[in-house]
Amino acid sequence: MSNTGIIYGVNGPVIYLKGDSGFKISEMVYVGPEHLVGEIIGLKKGMTTVQVFEETTGLKPGDTVTGTGDAISVLLGPGIIHNIFDGIQRPLEEIAKASGKYISRGVSVDSLDTEKKWNTHIIVKEGDVVGPGSVIAETQETDSILHKSMVPPNLTEATVIHAASDGAYTILEPIVTIQFADGTTKDLALAQKWPIRIPRPTHKRFPASVPLVTGQRILDTLFPIAKGGTAAVPGGFGTGKTMTQHQLAKWCDADIIVYIGCGERGNEMTQVLDEFSELIDPKTNRPLTDRTVLIANTSNMPVAAREASIYTGITIAEYYRDMGYHIAIMADSTSRWAEALREMSGRLEEMPGEEGYPAYLSSRLAQFYERAGSVACIGSDEERRGSLTAVGAVSPPGGDLSEPVSQATMRIVKVFWALDASLAYRRHFPAINWLNSYSLYIDSLRPWYEQNFGKAFLMNREWAMSILQEEASLNEIVQLVGKDSLSAKDQITLETARMVREDFLQQNSFVDVDAFSEYDRQARMLSMIRRYDGLCRTAAERGCRVADLFMTPSREKLGRAKSVPADCYAEEYDKLLTQMEEELEALAQKGEETL
Repeated sequence: MSNTGIIYGVNGPVIYLKGDSGFKISEMVYVGPEHLVGEIIGLKKGMTTVQVFEETTGLKPGDTVTGTGDAISVLLGPGIIHNIFDGIQRPLEEIAKASGKYISRGVSVDSLDTEKKWNTHIIVKEGDVVGPGSVIAETQETDSILHKSMVPPNLTEATVIHAASDGAYTILEPIVTIQFADGTTKDLALAQKWPIRIPRPTHKRFPASVPLVTGQRILDTLFPIAKGGTAAVPGGFGTGKTMTQHQLAKWCDADIIVYIGCGERGNEMTQVLDEFSELIDPKTNRPLTDRTVLIANTSNMPVAAREASIYTGITIAEYYRDMGYHIAIMADSTSRWAEALREMSGRLEEMPGEEGYPAYLSSRLAQFYERAGSVACIGSDEERRGSLTAVGAVSPPGGDLSEPVSQATMRIVKVFWALDASLAYRRHFPAINWLNSYSLYIDSLRPWYEQNFGKAFLMNREWAMSILQEEASLNEIVQLVGKDSLSAKDQITLETARMVREDFLQQNSFVDVDAFSEYDRQARMLSMIRRYDGLCRTAAERGCRVADLFMTPSREKLGRAKSVPADCYAEEYDKLLTQMEEELEALAQKGEETL
């Protein structure tokens, strides 16, 4: 029989039960006559504290709270992909059918379609020994995703005593029966449950060694992120956080995207849903939603559910990682999640930390980001490897990166893509400030870069970073004395830096050829700019006027190099390099004649 308790007090999303109710910490409960979903978050002698994931208006002392005996969990099985959930894995489409445009309190719908039958291929047979993570069945979930149903990680090794034949099954129908060493048996279905606050176990974790290819030049070349890495995208309003994550979702080479809209405005989340449904996956020419899971928890939804949405998303991501897929999770935004923590902490009358955030803000952020990584999945198939890359947007008030959420995030993540309002206002996208951003994966990824592109790629990257740094120093002088007062060497530095900024780092997501730039193309473009810089300096030393160097036809073509079609860029770049060398050599000879 389920445990029950009686409400003693109500404080927004926090309610109190007096007496010993027999509940367990983190247990899921149903609150009041409408069966609102809640979670046990505090147990004291004679007092139980519950956070409610829905609006608590109308609850009163004396109402009943009923326990479920289980922790807050998500249902993991076929049907997750191409779906849109709220923060506690209720499908929004089904909620709309049940309650209309707005979510009714206490609405109860199945997390996944329990009636749909899936064509299933059973992997195991009678007599097979299986363990945690072993694949028992395969289902074609979408055209691009093969769903692998596994033995839950919390079970021990067992023997298959019954296996169904291939056919169509619902997600809850038993398909395999296993027997443990003590003689007990258990039926396994296509779906399983897992608590959202407990990370799914792994066999082994690997260091970062392969970059997540995004096709965005400033990210791939200057500030790369590894598969299984962590990154933060901080920026004020209108700097392009959501747009940057859209580009990552569309172009990065992850197999599955989990996008969490955590506390964002309703109209912004609507835009995400509309755009994602229209976007075409460039790898499969299928809708992007065929490999995307969306979790929409807007700012007008209950605060407690916002806090849970992050964990719901990353648990779903871990589940697909355990199948051997590369997953990228986008959390937009962790600042709104932190605000939910702050509100809950205030309701619980906890001692506030900096700016009212709870003292455990840093540890909660670390718990989230540390669930990322490149791993060997548990199970009999030891070759099965997957990765989970976590990218969290941070929305500091007024773009102030010194506030607690930004600072706590910077201490945890290894990649920091700092968005800049001044760049966004100048229509320079991606608006990532190259002076404030950093990536700590460069050394880990160095062997991969050297193996695929030689040592020149990273040397050119370091050169580009130094040129941009020099430009920042020279700009202060230019503002005082003007550009023409600078030496020929400094004028070339400014022009080269402008080429790096405008012709290399800046990308147009509305132009197909420029929306995605592969690594080889990036390496060639940067190498050409550096070659141009070297030739200009040599020509200037031989007496050529600096102004003449910047007026050559090859300089104009170099500015349009990113618009060259993808199928012929290598040939065109070689021609441009030859033309550039001939033109600048001719100018250098002319300069020598005038000396």
